[in-house]
Amino acid sequence: MNEQAAKTDEYVEIDLQRIVTALWHKIWFVVLAAVLVAVITFVISFQIVPKKYQSTASFYVNNSEISLDAVDISSADISASRDLVASYIEILNSRDTLKLVKDRAHVDYSVNSLRNMINAESLNDTEIFEVVVTSTDKQEAYDICEAIVYWLPQRIDRIIKGAVSEIVDMPVDPEIYTISHSSPNYQKNTFIGFIVGFLLMAIVIILQEVFDVTIRSEEDLQQVCKHPVLASVPDMGAPSKGSYYYYGYGSKRRGTTKKTTAGHAQAPVLFGGNISFAASEAYKLLRTKLQFSFADESSSRVIGFSSALSGEGKSLSAINLAYTMSQLDKKVILIDCDMRRPTLAEKLGIRKLPGLSGYLTGQHTLEEMIQNCNLKNEETAFQVIAAGQNPPNPIELLSSDRMIRFLKHLREKYDYIILDLPPVGEVSDAMAVAKETDGMLLVVRQNYCDRVVLKEAVRQFDFIDAKILGVVYNCTTESSGRYGKGYYKRYYRRYYRSYYGRSYRRYEGTYMKKTAESGTEDKK
Repeated sequence: MNEQAAKTDEYVEIDLQRIVTALWHKIWFVVLAAVLVAVITFVISFQIVPKKYQSTASFYVNNSEISLDAVDISSADISASRDLVASYIEILNSRDTLKLVKDRAHVDYSVNSLRNMINAESLNDTEIFEVVVTSTDKQEAYDICEAIVYWLPQRIDRIIKGAVSEIVDMPVDPEIYTISHSSPNYQKNTFIGFIVGFLLMAIVIILQEVFDVTIRSEEDLQQVCKHPVLASVPDMGAPSKGSYYYYGYGSKRRGTTKKTTAGHAQAPVLFGGNISFAASEAYKLLRTKLQFSFADESSSRVIGFSSALSGEGKSLSAINLAYTMSQLDKKVILIDCDMRRPTLAEKLGIRKLPGLSGYLTGQHTLEEMIQNCNLKNEETAFQVIAAGQNPPNPIELLSSDRMIRFLKHLREKYDYIILDLPPVGEVSDAMAVAKETDGMLLVVRQNYCDRVVLKEAVRQFDFIDAKILGVVYNCTTESSGRYGKGYYKRYYRRYYRSYYGRSYRRYEGTYMKKTAESGTEDKK
């Protein structure tokens, strides 16, 4: 049973819709490649491929008892004449006949070369056969064909008794008539080049899609991961006109920037209450689904964030979930458990020391390392524990009994404990803590993570029986997922103008007015 399941897991489904979509999105590249190959084919045909000319003559085969003027010709006579065609062609290709043709045409070719220049065959299975001579010189083709017309009837009369060949068409003299080349055919070659270029580029794109294991849509996620997608977070730094900034993933990208009063570029807001409306709604949706996941259990929950690879946005997702949870007046603490590459202290602007590593080694107390995180212009807040100094043995610290007792102690004080864990696809630190959590969230970045690595990450957590709550699909574009940025913009406009939006604004105004009055009374 396990072997059968493994074979099923190894099966990779080829999504025809994805291939067609990729071809459609890159149709201009396909057409450009087709046009380029067509132009190259035309240039090669016109400049490099030598022109060839043909000279033709046709003969009618009969025997001595049948003339062309005969009225009563039986089918047996016609059949006998057709049988003579093969004999006439063999006489034409004989060595003696070709030597005579060579001498009369005054050409310097061997017998085999001359034979390759001559093609003779019956026309439409009749008693008429045609001789075609092909050469790079039109005068030479005519001379050879004229020599055949001169010598072939004599050779036939001499060899086959009672058989007569009549000339139906004489070769055309190029000195009298204009003769165009028979090959290359520019139109045909150009069309073939266009088709070949089109097919080659299409095949390249198809092969890229077939062998590309990058996750580009929720459908790709569902093929390799049985766990649900709890939220699709749009790219908060979507490419647009602006300067370069760092998106928190260590990669330099061009993205949306704002101008400050001094005229300097300001990086987009990636966490807190000032993120985009679409991203804010995505994290609220994640918060709601997590609350339903723990609806029948105790209020204190430990939630871990991890990913298959570094750079997928797990730290930003952990920060935004902690902020979103704190909006419900929940006591939330965010802990940076990534002791190899800690990032929370830098992102949130808090002290790096003391941190979790110092507490687990007995150097600091819990009160010393807990810090309050008040984001700019935000009333809500949550508490944070930085990772501390980079220890030489992070996995031993995370799997220690002191870490277990530490989490148990925090459960008594906080509603939600959110752990920012290292990527499980690169180090095994996350596995040491995942089994102590109430649920794990896997952050998967679109167009970044691949299916093979994600499948292995899921297997790692399943091996230790860690509970995976679901997937946070991060940095999605407008065309991915069920809802894009355009949807959230339309939703926001409709909501803000609706009855619920007006009611909320009235409530907000009344609440702010009462708050201001109570503050005035307190001062008095």
